[in-house]
Amino acid sequence: NDGVGGGKGRKLWMPLEGSPSSSAYRKYDTHSGPSPSGMTVIPLEVQTPNNATANESNYSLILLHGYANGSLYFYRNLMGLSHHFGSIYALDMLGWGLSSRPKFDLLTADDDTIKNNDRININDDDDKVSIETKQKVTSAESFFVESLESWRQHHNLPKMTLAGHSMGGYLSVAYAERYPQHVERLILISPVGVPERQEEDDSKISTLPFYFRYMIKMSRYLFNRGTTPGSFLRSLPFSRSKKMVDGYILNRLPAITCPEERKHLSEYLYQNSMLPGSGECCLNEILTAGAFAKIPLVNRIPDIKTDNGEGMEVHMVYGQRDWMDFRGGLEVQRLSYKKRVEWERDQEQLKQERKQQSDTTANTNSSSPPPRIFVHGVQDASHLLMLDNSQGFNAALIIASGGEAKMPPNMPLPVEFVCDEFAQSASYESRSMRDVIGEEGAAEFFRGPRWNRGRKQEGQEAD
Repeated sequence: NDGVGGGKGRKLWMPLEGSPSSSAYRKYDTHSGPSPSGMTVIPLEVQTPNNATANESNYSLILLHGYANGSLYFYRNLMGLSHHFGSIYALDMLGWGLSSRPKFDLLTADDDTIKNNDRININDDDDKVSIETKQKVTSAESFFVESLESWRQHHNLPKMTLAGHSMGGYLSVAYAERYPQHVERLILISPVGVPERQEEDDSKISTLPFYFRYMIKMSRYLFNRGTTPGSFLRSLPFSRSKKMVDGYILNRLPAITCPEERKHLSEYLYQNSMLPGSGECCLNEILTAGAFAKIPLVNRIPDIKTDNGEGMEVHMVYGQRDWMDFRGGLEVQRLSYKKRVEWERDQEQLKQERKQQSDTTANTNSSSPPPRIFVHGVQDASHLLMLDNSQGFNAALIIASGGEAKMPPNMPLPVEFVCDEFAQSASYESRSMRDVIGEEGAAEFFRGPRWNRGRKQEGQEAD
């Protein structure tokens, strides 16, 4: 724990993958950076030495872990990614891992703060969300967003490639809304909270057997009263709680076949859960039961602003067996495409008006264009893509960062998908050297051919 709070950090030296020379190394450096109130955020830093060969990206890659995880969940990825990025920071977000664990007291933002803060892209015209909910969500997001911004300032990173997994993906969006000038591009890895809750999501539960309906009802009760997975584990005897974590790793991560590796990963997750609760308490402040966001990202991502004049690149990456719905990513792409068409039309109209007025000095790009959305699928992976298929995960991040041309030829490549409206437009520009796949192909890739046939039959019966 020598990296916690002391600022001196810890350095680990490990040999390069595939390097015949024992003198070539990557540097793993953990050191603390301050956050508000003197608290610390602990990063695991990976740097490429000057005498080692790497296809460096112009921007540092910042990795944010998912709920109840930590920076070491990326342990299978850091070496491979270090060949393509000059520096990588995998953070323990505030309240998790080895970072400070302050009490999760929310300072409720008042009505005027939300309405007048143009860095918070929450639609005030949305009657579905009460002002009280907006206040709580904004305050919960600020716990992580402001500590990340303080850490960025401490490390003097003008811009960064920000990649977040699950809850880390959700919080990456919240950060990009408030500080778009510091985000070169967003990579959302199986992000939670994208789609809106549909009536059919609740109606399906009523068809389940009694035991499953009872378990769902009980879990929702515990969720709504603020019981987190971590607090539940801490309430159990050691033997039972440790057995539950061991079983979780065994069942959720069949790709990890080495007993020793499985043992250490289970111990890491268990120790994270046993530390005092902090960041984990955001769960029912940001999400509803069922992992739907109180303010869904599907309506927020298309409104992210940027200062580059082209719109921010946002890459959404899902596992082939992911429990996060890939259709959320395609819907974000659809909405962003429609907004971009409207923006381009308005810009052309403004240009013509100024041309008629002989005003050639004015800048027509007075507003930020909507972001450009790309959707990727990683084969043989579930929600924990970085562990299920580490090479496929790395390939997706490298492609999202514009480095496909420099990738090794034997690297497993992700699949790129596109919504039907965007695919039919002349403006679609793939970030991949391969053909893209439409929505029907996406349904077969993520859900399988049987699910796709079922959707077709439902459509035929409706007709």
